[in-house]
Amino acid sequence: MKILVVDDDKDIVELLSIYIKNEGYEVEKAYNGKEAITKLNTNPDIALMILDVMMPQMDGLSVVREVRKDSQIPVLMLSAKTDDLDKIQGLIQGADDYVTKPFNPLEVMARVRSLLRRSQHEVKNDEPDQIEIGPLIIKKDSHEVTTVSGNSIQLTALEFGILHLLASHPNRVFSADEIFERVWQQESVVSAKTVMVHVSHLRDKIEEATDGEKVIQTVWGVGYKIEAR
Repeated sequence: MKILVVDDDKDIVELLSIYIKNEGYEVEKAYNGKEAITKLNTNPDIALMILDVMMPQMDGLSVVREVRKDSQIPVLMLSAKTDDLDKIQGLIQGADDYVTKPFNPLEVMARVRSLLRRSQHEVKNDEPDQIEIGPLIIKKDSHEVTTVSGNSIQLTALEFGILHLLASHPNRVFSADEIFERVWQQESVVSAKTVMVHVSHLRDKIEEATDGEKVIQTVWGVGYKIEAR
């Protein structure tokens, strides 16, 4: 399994490469956005990308937008920007998680492991193999989501995780912290905005495929739920 590390700071690339190799993964390296796109197009076995935001030729946000046109590969973004709006912008473009510089490489690797677990379809054994709720048919093993009318909905691993969690427990309200800890499989740390952005993406995709039907409901001040029908 390969992980692509993209940063114009070669010292950061080498540092992360050491930790990635210690975890037993192979490393691909790129030093600007255009090189990252080329690496992804020529290495179909890349399982995850660690991506800096500020880079020459093509910045990280542009890379994510390009990648999300035809791929749901997990993306962990790195940036020296610490403002919440910058983090949200990265998530809106399609990133799965975000770490600010300077970072602890052990934290980066913990987030990498979590994203890989989600992308490898690791879900709880007590959850049903297929869920039909409202206008949606959700298949656990294949990570497929379709509408009852046959429209396919393309979701990232984290979006699927959120949808499957809510659909597996209809009528139950999950807080942002609960969703983060169960889907990201990490202790919740400033998770509300991260979850909010992913839920917003998920809603948009569902509503586009179902002619505007609102499946995920917000319980203000509490969290999110899907009602059984």
